[in-house]
Amino acid sequence: MTKPASDQDKPDTASPSAKPCPICGKPAERRWQPFCSKRCADVDLNRWLTGAYAIPVVENDETPEEEGGTAE
Repeated sequence: MTKPASDQDKPDTASPSAKPCPICGKPAERRWQPFCSKRCADVDLNRWLTGAYAIPVVENDETPEEEGGTAE
């Protein structure tokens, strides 16, 4: 009797419509999506942890008390 195939038994292959790895550009592997390998996933994580990636923040110079109106 044969064992039914499952997703775990299938090799990690890229789907035809998969986007390329954002780190190296190779086809993404199902196991590491959106990356192609553990190495590229680790490179991305390292970039986040070291601050290479940052979300820009715009800070207001005015405080709420200074915005419009007169001081009483």
